[in-house]
Amino acid sequence: MRGSFWIRKGIDDMAQHFLAKAGIYAVRRVKKSDMEKLAKATGGKIVNNIKEFTSEDLGKAERVYQEKVGDENMTFVEGCPGARSVSVLLRGGSEHVVEELERSFHDAIGVVGVALEDGYVTPGGGAAAVEIARELRKYAVDVGGRQQMAIEAFADAVEIVPKTLAENAGLDPIDTLIELRDAHKDEKGKWMGLNVMNGKIEDMWKLNVLEPLRVGRQAILGATEAAGMILRIDDIIAAKKGESKGGEEGGKSGDEEE
Repeated sequence: MRGSFWIRKGIDDMAQHFLAKAGIYAVRRVKKSDMEKLAKATGGKIVNNIKEFTSEDLGKAERVYQEKVGDENMTFVEGCPGARSVSVLLRGGSEHVVEELERSFHDAIGVVGVALEDGYVTPGGGAAAVEIARELRKYAVDVGGRQQMAIEAFADAVEIVPKTLAENAGLDPIDTLIELRDAHKDEKGKWMGLNVMNGKIEDMWKLNVLEPLRVGRQAILGATEAAGMILRIDDIIAAKKGESKGGEEGGKSGDEEE
């Protein structure tokens, strides 16, 4: 194939014949957005008038070919010098499966994007959560009093992450949490997390099981704000109940005096 020819409108049958005879792959009725992306990737230019077309308007690509995917014929353009993005084809046995794949893939792209923006990651597999809970319990001992109980309860809430991972992997959450706590007893074990593939406690950094710092931070902040809001609402309700009881008692005493 000598080249490819892309146009937004239709192509006459006679023109298609001569293009094919010359070894030129022609694509018709291309979307404007696809044309713009293709121009950026190949370095070519979009020409509105064929009479103004020159060799300088041509783009470059290593390979352009058509392949049938399912019931659709799709055109693939590979090896573009200016390509800064790629197309990902998701396939599944049913529409529900494809939608789930798309959702999961979108989440994965978002996670990678956040990690690249911030430049910070934490170990996955519940390792970060267990380490946070460990440090909270150490801090709670120094605080003492009722605040110590609140801090320890906060640490227990953070450990919901590894517990949930263990349950989803079909493992015993209590035994898994105990093993994780044992692994995090010293400084060397701060990267230890649950490998859901084999059910073992392993180094998440060596396994490349990581997550962006922003995701974990936002989860903790969001959960803390929600818990604080619930506690404030409970305090307001309790205060109003106390006021109403006090008002009733005061009214009775007034009647008795009369």
